[in-house]
Amino acid sequence: MTSPLPGNNLLAGSNVLDSFRVDGRCALVTGGAKGLGKVIATALAHAGADVVIVSRTLAECEATAAEIGDASGRRVIALAADVTQSAEVERLAAEAESLLGPIDILVNNAGINRRGLTQELLEADWDAVIDINLKAPFLCVRAFGPGMCSRGWGRVLNMGSILSVIGIAGRAPYASAKAGLVNLTRVLALEWAAKGVTVNALCPGPFATDMNKELLNDPEKYRAFVEKIPMGRWGELDEIAGAALFLLSPASSFVTGSSLFIDGGWTAQ
Repeated sequence: MTSPLPGNNLLAGSNVLDSFRVDGRCALVTGGAKGLGKVIATALAHAGADVVIVSRTLAECEATAAEIGDASGRRVIALAADVTQSAEVERLAAEAESLLGPIDILVNNAGINRRGLTQELLEADWDAVIDINLKAPFLCVRAFGPGMCSRGWGRVLNMGSILSVIGIAGRAPYASAKAGLVNLTRVLALEWAAKGVTVNALCPGPFATDMNKELLNDPEKYRAFVEKIPMGRWGELDEIAGAALFLLSPASSFVTGSSLFIDGGWTAQ
């Protein structure tokens, strides 16, 4: 008698779309009050998860949590935290799990950018970008990952970038942090592969987020970016949702340590 196949066992007759549901799961999204984080948090709620929205600004989190909760009917709570500080992350983990329950899904989305030629950047610029884009995900996975491992199921999604694998002049701190984040993803995937926890990275190209307003508002810089995108346009915010939900749901049960690029073909060149 053969053993049942691991994963979602679609051969038993279930609908493939059911594997994208996350009913009964609790998710936490850093930087979830706006931009791509908000889109991902919304997708998770509509797919059945209860969600914690996290950023440094409580009012923004509360507004987003109310909006997503009303639209999805799920429990969505707002918590403020500086995820670059270990004590803050520990407090966040305790408070989130007290209010919502054990966190099964972690999205490390919070990020900033400081642009400029390397010789013009300050040490403080480097530290700020590395702290939020690389140190914070480390602190968060350290806080939430062990619980996922002990329960035998979890999803971690780290928000990388096309700059995880390519370079652009004037982006030294950001590119360094995002490259490091992809390798952190690989290491965690290996450490937790046998424990039911997958760790993957999502690597967007240019999207119309607040971080990119400087480029969006400069016609010359905007055209320079569009010329590098085979599809000939920037990404729309909602185009991140499907890929994120795949990596955060049972649908990706045999995917770990991977980086999925959503860039209109930029890195295919």
